[in-house]
Amino acid sequence: MAVLLFAYIKKGRKKKKEGGGGFLSGALSFIVFALASFRLTRLIVFDTISAPFRRLFHEEQEEINEQGEVETYMIIKGKGLRSWVGELLSCYWCTGMWCTAALLVIYILFPLASMWLNLLLAIAAAAGIIEAVVSKLVK
Repeated sequence: MAVLLFAYIKKGRKKKKEGGGGFLSGALSFIVFALASFRLTRLIVFDTISAPFRRLFHEEQEEINEQGEVETYMIIKGKGLRSWVGELLSCYWCTGMWCTAALLVIYILFPLASMWLNLLLAIAAAAGIIEAVVSKLVK
């Protein structure tokens, strides 16, 4: 992970020295990457649209506790790689690290396509955050 981050920073510095830098640089680039990673991670771990993919690796079991509240448990399927992916998908922080690594690798290999993908994800993340804030304020 540190190697990917170093390569990302070095590439940005090289572009800056050459007078380039693309249409995003510095702090703005970091914010876009952070929002993009946040959105991609939520998409994979929580969103309904990716539930069929997650069901390949784990199932959710709901039980009602003594207080009458519903608790959800993850049951990891399979062994080996399937089990490992199931564990990964059940951990928001773990999936977030891998999503961030994937976005950085895509940026290193395909910088222009990466920036459009990151902008798409970042704008969707910002819209989701704004919606959550507005929903709280309206209540």
